[in-house]
Amino acid sequence: MAPLSSRQRLGAARRLVVKIGSALLVAADSGRLRLDWLQGLATDVAALRAGGKDVVIVSSGSIALGRRVLGLPVGPLSLEQSQAAAAVGQIRLAQAYESVLSPHGITTAQVLLTLEDTENRRRYLNSRRTLTALLELGVVPIVNENDTVATDEIRYGDNDRLASQVASMAGADVLLLLSDVDGLYTADPRSSASAERLESVAAVTPQIEAMAGGVGSALSSGGMKTKLMAAKAAMRAGCAMAISRGAVERPLTALAEGAPCTWFEPDGDPHAARKRWILGMKPKGRLTVDAGAVAALLRGKSLLPAGVTAVAGNFSRGDPVEIAGPDGMVVARALAGYDGREAALIKGHRSDRIAELLGHQGRAAIVHRDDMAF
Repeated sequence: MAPLSSRQRLGAARRLVVKIGSALLVAADSGRLRLDWLQGLATDVAALRAGGKDVVIVSSGSIALGRRVLGLPVGPLSLEQSQAAAAVGQIRLAQAYESVLSPHGITTAQVLLTLEDTENRRRYLNSRRTLTALLELGVVPIVNENDTVATDEIRYGDNDRLASQVASMAGADVLLLLSDVDGLYTADPRSSASAERLESVAAVTPQIEAMAGGVGSALSSGGMKTKLMAAKAAMRAGCAMAISRGAVERPLTALAEGAPCTWFEPDGDPHAARKRWILGMKPKGRLTVDAGAVAALLRGKSLLPAGVTAVAGNFSRGDPVEIAGPDGMVVARALAGYDGREAALIKGHRSDRIAELLGHQGRAAIVHRDDMAF
């Protein structure tokens, strides 16, 4: 079967994550925002939203914008200088996206994340819930790397990896890395006349990894190696990923109309990939539920405290647990919405008593249906 075209992929996608590199957003010679380009991107995003699609933007650029304001010289910055520039630039970055998307009637939100946030289960669940709520409310989240506290994203990857983790967290169908290159080549096209661009990659093999070159532009800290790391993570999450050149007036429209790119094929779909991930983890505890709760779970409902009859194990929120029926048979594996101590306190009670029992407001479900696999 022939690979799908970019238009087909974008048309079928329900949720997209678009990653914007610093070199696209900020002019290298002046350090100023490329407002005309950003307005073209906003028009593309508005068209996707009008078509019923969710869009999340992962944007670099805070350091590049902040260094000009602070008068920092061109060239490498110390870690402390980079973090200071990020603190100044984050405000301007959020304002820039709000200014170009609000004329289209689109509400934006700034979400500050680090790679560690996506790897810690508790913070992962919190971030996932926030993104889901924003998207359900019709908001376009602008995810900015939290460079004021993070160091890995400054040193490595120009947030390609962060974008792939956000795509997994958000359950995206498609991840678009808008870059200063139009795809993966068999060799560096700047130095090899025989280099050929790959249209589609089914698996990131050692041979594919050997094709990766070094760092790209002066404003960008990421290269093809980190894009391949992002591709592997996205593919495992059931998300198709494309690398395409972003330095055109309407980059998403250009992609849909056949602009050169490289597509990385997903391993299944996001929903199935997440279920495989949950099923593959070793449980750290057990929730025993009554027959009514088992029936509700099998109908696709979340697990409420009222249906839980026993809690076993020393687990934290976000840890994998198994859910067993009254006969002891395991019916599902899941990510716990509460730690073991709190789950034991609220088991058997109605959700409207959670605040009274715990002393703080909590979520209605002990396990959300999206965090469960059978």
